[in-house]
Amino acid sequence: MTASRIDAILAAAAQRLNALGDGRREARQLWEAAGPRRFLDHADDHVSREDRFEDFVKLRLARVPMSHIRGYRDFWKHRFVVTSDVLDPRPDTETLVDAALKVPFETVWDLGTGSGCILLSVLADRPSATGVGIDVSGKALAVAKINADALSLTDRVVWHQGDLFAQMTGPVDLIVSNPPYIAADEMPGLAPELSHEPRVALTDEADGLSFYRRIAAQAAAYLAPQGRVLVEIGSTQGPTVASLFRDAGFTQVAILPDFDGRDRVVQAKRG
Repeated sequence: MTASRIDAILAAAAQRLNALGDGRREARQLWEAAGPRRFLDHADDHVSREDRFEDFVKLRLARVPMSHIRGYRDFWKHRFVVTSDVLDPRPDTETLVDAALKVPFETVWDLGTGSGCILLSVLADRPSATGVGIDVSGKALAVAKINADALSLTDRVVWHQGDLFAQMTGPVDLIVSNPPYIAADEMPGLAPELSHEPRVALTDEADGLSFYRRIAAQAAAYLAPQGRVLVEIGSTQGPTVASLFRDAGFTQVAILPDFDGRDRVVQAKRG
């Protein structure tokens, strides 16, 4: 295919994709995704790149997330497989990884691990540490296992299907979590792309604070002395979540901003 033909294909697609924002950027990313694929299956290798590209454009216009089309998301220092069975990792969540790597730990649990992006990023940067990724979804854990294998971390992580602390035994040095924190009444106003992500990973079907209440009430029983909890929060939830941990007897409770200055992580130490 000639360069001029490719330019014409991209220009026409960009006009259609402008409804999503930067149509040219979207078109370039989809053209790249339509080429040789590293993470997706190759069942349709007989399909031309141009036809696959057109399929991808239609998916984006239907507001399927770019990560689902590509099959991956770059997060922290690594590339993670992403499917509709896990939450799409956001740059804001890198704040949680950064904060975790600033505290001492040799063992870490990730509650609601999803793709494993938080836990595996932390373990990759802390070679002496081991971890447990916990999720209610077996499909999510299957994705996390693929990511662990790709990062050669399989020997340092255990996957557990369960609800938060169910059937877990401590002590553990560090607990991290990006729990479902969107209130049920906020869900209809979210970007259409989020409808393609697992609802159970987005909302507690209540006020968005249910999981923080449970973690604050139960975490101390599993933490080692001087152990810490780090949880991602919505940008307006900092004071409330911080109070939950203080009321539960945690000390050194702090609200940490993300890279754009918005409240993003609550950190607490076992009292």
